[in-house]
Amino acid sequence: MKKVLLYFITFLIISDNLMAQNITKSSPENKPTMAILDGFANAFNAHDADKIVSYMTDDCIFEASTGPDVDGEKFIGKEAVKKAFEDIFKNYPDAKWNNPHHFISGDRAVSEWTFTGTKADGSKVEVTGCDLFTFRDGKIYIKNSYRKNRTPGPKSQLNLIT
Repeated sequence: MKKVLLYFITFLIISDNLMAQNITKSSPENKPTMAILDGFANAFNAHDADKIVSYMTDDCIFEASTGPDVDGEKFIGKEAVKKAFEDIFKNYPDAKWNNPHHFISGDRAVSEWTFTGTKADGSKVEVTGCDLFTFRDGKIYIKNSYRKNRTPGPKSQLNLIT
């Protein structure tokens, strides 16, 4: 009886280890990671649109903070998304997304940041915001961007991002 019990326990331990190895091998490449979010943020600060979209699916979606629709302006597909990001870099040649902090839950992630930039007319912008991400197959499928709406006033000489 002791041998049977010993074989049974050994079987359970081995099969549990094999199942854990299979899960470990197959799931990480399909999940968001801090490395992806850090690389994505670094590519933005380098103004490298090609690198940015390399982190995204071919049918990616970027929902901008501003635009004519209730969800801002929506760009679909790598080429449209890449052009939208290039336009941001043209409008704000010194754009930076400072102090990014990331959070991951399942196939969703959040990045908080402080945007700083200078428009062509010399007006400066500084606002906090965040991106909500949806991942698919280890890449960013949706980047939905939100930010504070900072109005100029006596405490600040900063303008809104347009």
